[in-house]
Amino acid sequence: MHISAKADYATRALVELACEPSRPLTCEAIASSQQIPFRFLKSVVGELRRAGLVRSQRGCEGGYWLGRPADEITLLDVARAVDGELITLRGESLTGLDYPAPASGLPGVWRRIEADVAAVLDATTLTALLPEGADARAAGKGAA
Repeated sequence: MHISAKADYATRALVELACEPSRPLTCEAIASSQQIPFRFLKSVVGELRRAGLVRSQRGCEGGYWLGRPADEITLLDVARAVDGELITLRGESLTGLDYPAPASGLPGVWRRIEADVAAVLDATTLTALLPEGADARAAGKGAA
């Protein structure tokens, strides 16, 4: 399995936002704190905004906040927002994948792996990733 830079950066940006739910953070601040290339982060945050995982405010007091509380955003939400499919085979979806015998059982294995990965990601919220003590600030906050 390949975890994309987009999914990694998106998750790190969201965790950064979850640590500071009371104020907006700029892309510059997140990029600096997480050592993420600014231009790449800017496009990733745009995808997160379109997916409703972050909200934004323009202006000198602007920046980004979580679009939902940290305990309601899962890693599955993040991965699907920026990558779409969790696992692909040569860039194609596993849906409808079919092989002739004797390899006919292999597509089912790939789909089970995808289902298992989805279950782990869906069971992990941003709150679970926060440093100790930060989860009390972030839980239930982020969407106004």
